Amino acid sequence: MLKIKAKNYLTLKEARNNRLKLDWTKEKIAKPNLIGVKALKNFPLKEIVPFTDWTPFFSAWEIKGKYPEILSSSEKGKEASKLFNDAQTLLKEIVDKKLIKANAAFGIFPANSVGDDIEVYANEDRQGLITVLHTIRQQNRKSAGQPNLALADFIAPKETEIIDYIGMFAVTAGIGAEELAQQYQINNDDYNSIMIKALADRLAEAFAEWLHLKIRKEYWGYAPDENPSPEDLIGEKYTGIRPAPGYPSQPDHTEKLQLWKALNVEENASIKLTESMAMIPAASVVGIYFANPNAKYFNVGKILKDQVEDYRKRKGMSLKEAEYWLSPILAY
Repeated sequence: MLKIKAKNYLTLKEARNNRLKLDWTKEKIAKPNLIGVKALKNFPLKEIVPFTDWTPFFSAWEIKGKYPEILSSSEKGKEASKLFNDAQTLLKEIVDKKLIKANAAFGIFPANSVGDDIEVYANEDRQGLITVLHTIRQQNRKSAGQPNLALADFIAPKETEIIDYIGMFAVTAGIGAEELAQQYQINNDDYNSIMIKALADRLAEAFAEWLHLKIRKEYWGYAPDENPSPEDLIGEKYTGIRPAPGYPSQPDHTEKLQLWKALNVEENASIKLTESMAMIPAASVVGIYFANPNAKYFNVGKILKDQVEDYRKRKGMSLKEAEYWLSPILAY
């Protein structure tokens, strides 16, 4: 078993030596139009509805298929169409009567990478450290020419003395959704109770999509002429990424704490974190904005104990705590 793993994985040192190496003197870094934190409270739902990706909505009801094709499916079309029509009726009521609320907190900050960490600064003089984001590096052995990635690779290293930037966000469209769902349950209407939660989830994702577009075109403005179609947005055919803590590029849910600290999320967006790092309201989306055109989503995969030891020291965690949070990706 250990021999197989030795063949399939690199040491952390070897993986770092095989990091993505960019010529930062040639990278075009756009200075953001906004530096600092901004909050959007009680945001109009009608503005984010057009950004809804409906395909996952059907998956939530265990009807597999791509929207809008699923509506005309000979096998699932009738059931899917009824579900969709019911959703539209309830969605209109939600929007018209403002039954749930949407909030956002986001910010863009000067930043530099230091090893596999990203330092986030209060100003462009790089004075005042707001927080440090800790990233995890792929350790699986790659084919020739393929780097072992960490999210820190997409931010200019501090030693280049180039000022780079990073963004963060937290959005919710679930304020009041749980109470509304409970009211339907009290009235023995389980169907609409589930529907409310499903719609709130879709609206939160739509809000995240809307905000990312505004970030690219206006607040950061690194792609001011971008004019993506709805299909482009769903297919993520644009420059930049917005990975979230707990997902494949950064599997550690505790990194949400850094976002809460930088954005003052609880006050600015009314989203709380539980001890297990779940978000309340549940219909919430958080993430980190990378603008570099080389930035892409990737899966960290499994990691070895040498990285866990290094990571827990950087985060000030015990080994037991680090192994608990990283348990899904441990290769030992």
